[in-house]
Amino acid sequence: MFERPNAGERAILVHLDLYAGQEDLYELKELARSAGAEPVSVLHGSRHKPDPKYFIGSGKLIELRQLIIDCEADIVLVNHPLSPSQERNLEKELNVRVVDRNGLILDIFAQRAQTFEGKLQVELAQLQHLSTRLVRGWTHLERQKGGIGLRGPGETQLETDRRLLGIRIKQIRQRLQKVEKQRSQGRSKRKKVETPSVSLVGYTNAGKSTLFNSLTQAGIYAANQLFATLDPTLRQLSLSRGGNLVLADTVGFIRHLPHELVAAFKSTLQEASEADLLLHVVDANAEDRDETICQVNEVLEQIGAQDVPQLMVFNKIDLLDNIEPHIDLRDDGSPERVWMSSINGQGKDQLDQALTMIFASSRVRRKCFLNPGQGGIRARLFDSANILHETVNEQGGWEMDVEIDKKSLGLLKNVRIKEIS
Repeated sequence: MFERPNAGERAILVHLDLYAGQEDLYELKELARSAGAEPVSVLHGSRHKPDPKYFIGSGKLIELRQLIIDCEADIVLVNHPLSPSQERNLEKELNVRVVDRNGLILDIFAQRAQTFEGKLQVELAQLQHLSTRLVRGWTHLERQKGGIGLRGPGETQLETDRRLLGIRIKQIRQRLQKVEKQRSQGRSKRKKVETPSVSLVGYTNAGKSTLFNSLTQAGIYAANQLFATLDPTLRQLSLSRGGNLVLADTVGFIRHLPHELVAAFKSTLQEASEADLLLHVVDANAEDRDETICQVNEVLEQIGAQDVPQLMVFNKIDLLDNIEPHIDLRDDGSPERVWMSSINGQGKDQLDQALTMIFASSRVRRKCFLNPGQGGIRARLFDSANILHETVNEQGGWEMDVEIDKKSLGLLKNVRIKEIS
């Protein structure tokens, strides 16, 4: 496992402009702060391709070594993925801990995970990342066990570590399979009662958890930092015109999300891939909002959720000038975007209206005649339908004018009904 940086650890950030690819420096600073590090300086550079030995080249290595001394830095954070040999060579030359972008994200995930499932997922991702570091990782691990009473069949320490690592990865995967099975059973149960599922997705720190709390009063942790929440939370959401949804808050996405995390969080992200609708939350105030939208769509494609219908939610309009809450419609009249602010509640009515418009196409009106012994059906109608009008008849039964989802018409199979156009 990784040694987690201590809070307030002084960090040098290394950022290269590579013609083969580009990461965001501001995002690296936010990742560093989210991990508990204190960025004290940035080493800039420009290369056509990374140096195979040190990634930054020998000249920049000398400059970085002096920068560490001058700033009394404890750790170097590199804004790019490093190969195991590059990471090892840099640590040997600099005598400080070197963490690449993927390792930094994994460390933040390790700090944020709260549930049993979340901790297992993070540990699996870390071990998969660490397994690549065991390949020619440390020369002292290549010696065979020896000494009187210690001479074994010839297995080197490196091979032993690799074998134990593989055993632990297998154990975690087996546990996660059980958790995934439980989640699958929960989704199947929701489908049986025909409750539509809606998943919040979006770039990290776009305000998904704040929006989730605003809609459901769930009280989950929300903060102005990257990956504030990891563990998925599901709550029932009732629309103003009747009908219930299951709303799921998922992990935030980021540029080039490490493939270890995508694989480890498969069961969590499956809530998005199997949803009836995705609420794609966007920071409307972000300068690179179009780019973040593309990044989220790339991750959705990785998890097989690219074909799930989306409703764009442009959040944080309280930070913009002259933008009022409103709904943007497509040519066919269906909602495409909702502009709102989850922090102060502006636009909640518009979001409710948009969700109602999306799911209203599958709703029909019926007049129901319930006898006094059908009180249980009446209670279920109040849970899953929009009750437009109700009267009590002379026999003590009920006459109800309801708007109900077509999928829930099975509730009325033993009820005398009349269609209302």
